[in-house]
Amino acid sequence: MKINVKITIGDEQGRFFMGSGLAWLLEGIERHRSISAAAREMNLSYPKALKMIRNIEGGLGHQIVLRHKGGNKRGGAELTPVGEEFLRRFRHLQQLIWRFADDNLKDVFATPFTDSGAG
Repeated sequence: MKINVKITIGDEQGRFFMGSGLAWLLEGIERHRSISAAAREMNLSYPKALKMIRNIEGGLGHQIVLRHKGGNKRGGAELTPVGEEFLRRFRHLQQLIWRFADDNLKDVFATPFTDSGAG
């Protein structure tokens, strides 16, 4: 058996702003140094990607992505130091939770089921 655990992070009011999708977007921005290229890679529209970035920045109260104006020649984007650290911590938390869930799945289902003859 395998377990799948979805991890999202939100603010105190329950507004969720961080999950796997945004982590993929931030990793794409790191790779491509471009919001639009990262969005294209995920089949996201550019406005949707910007909305996701604004959402996390509002939730954290920190700038996560530094945008450089200038189009294809001089433009681009990169994660801020806070963005890099937040992404690193999120991925670390995911690994801890997934390991915990996987280990406990094995423990909880280690004993065989008993057939009571019902049915």
